[in-house]
Amino acid sequence: MPTPYWKVRPYILTGGRTRTRRHLLVHTLVSVPYYDAVFASGLLPESRSLYEHARRTRSVAELSAVCGMTLGVTRVVVDDLAATDRLRIHSDQYTSPFDFRLLERLRDGLRQLA
Repeated sequence: MPTPYWKVRPYILTGGRTRTRRHLLVHTLVSVPYYDAVFASGLLPESRSLYEHARRTRSVAELSAVCGMTLGVTRVVVDDLAATDRLRIHSDQYTSPFDFRLLERLRDGLRQLA
């Protein structure tokens, strides 16, 4: 079980930032394309933990839980690591098998009944 560094305030880890450059959802998958032990040794403990846990492809929510960091802090740290090309953010390409026009008609019909 990772030891949370509760004395370190989140804004120190994020540099005071709350927004990311990329749109990171809780289900966005991230991974480490190639692990660099020298790079990992120079990171803050929280960033190092996240970097090492991302060696196996995981979602942002999983990384947040396993590293003991809040989701907002995890997103910013993931974004920072991705900016250095040390962490890969997998693109979200989800297609829906549903016809949205049919779903909208169904929704509108249900509203009329209510």
